Amino acid sequence: QMPEAYLHPWRRDTIRKLPALRDSHKGERCFIIGNGPSLNRTNLKKLKNEFTFGLNRIFMMFPELGFQTSYLVSINDLVIQQSAEEMQALQIPRFFAWRSHCWLQPDENQYFLYTTYTEPGFALDLTGRVWEGATVTYVALQTAFYLGFNEVILIGVDHSFVSKGKPNTTVVSEGDDPNHFNPGYFGKGFRWQLPDLETSEMAYKIARDTYEKHGRRVIDATVGGKLTVFPKTDYDKLF
Repeated sequence: QMPEAYLHPWRRDTIRKLPALRDSHKGERCFIIGNGPSLNRTNLKKLKNEFTFGLNRIFMMFPELGFQTSYLVSINDLVIQQSAEEMQALQIPRFFAWRSHCWLQPDENQYFLYTTYTEPGFALDLTGRVWEGATVTYVALQTAFYLGFNEVILIGVDHSFVSKGKPNTTVVSEGDDPNHFNPGYFGKGFRWQLPDLETSEMAYKIARDTYEKHGRRVIDATVGGKLTVFPKTDYDKLF
């Protein structure tokens, strides 16, 4: 039984369009920008001429940044539901979880991925199922791989949250957000899910090993990040 996702015209459209992106960045480097507070200690202006993946509500930063990221990836239902209007207005290529299609309109520059919570793995082909690894960063790592990037540099992936509680629990923000680059990121009244750092870590290890196996690499240039899975590098030395 083929999942219904495969039959919907928007999904078929994505499956038809994706192969044109495959290896389109062969041998190049990119930055995946997490949304941690450390971004405020990272000179993002240096990324103007780099290929970049922005995640979730990164668009909040575009005005002060003076440029947009090359791509946007977002997979969390709550985030997309509450940000659909801003995300829809972006002109950059966007990758979304299929589940969230009910809040979005089809668009030439939009791709719906069949993401899942179960059966850990690393998708070498984005047209099939893609494991979420409990973090949008992992889906971005799989997307960057599919696009052919040879070196992926993580920044703003602090891998630590002030807010504690049972992973994946939906909570409502009571006020300023201490976990992201902007206090209004998940501002008062915003519904979001507590992170599952353990599953994310497992996913990151799979990503590291898959990249290495194919002669590519992921490095972590997050300022003061708590993640220990990837080799660390000094952000400023990359330019």
